[in-house]
Amino acid sequence: MLFRRIRDLREDKDLNQSAIAGYLGIDQSTYSGYELGKVNVPIEALMKLADFHAVSLDYLTGRTNVKQAYPKE
Repeated sequence: MLFRRIRDLREDKDLNQSAIAGYLGIDQSTYSGYELGKVNVPIEALMKLADFHAVSLDYLTGRTNVKQAYPKE
């Protein structure tokens, strides 16, 4: 679920993998591995992706279908 969601969120914003990889400070090939499920996504990267896309970690991981992120404290 995670892999499909991060790809779909990126494509919804019409961004390429290089743009997201740059935001995360990683190589495009590493990010591609995230989307293909070949590379485990570190929690720090998951948190940054959730913030970038304004969704919750629960949404990214498939625990909920509600995209809305929780309000920041």
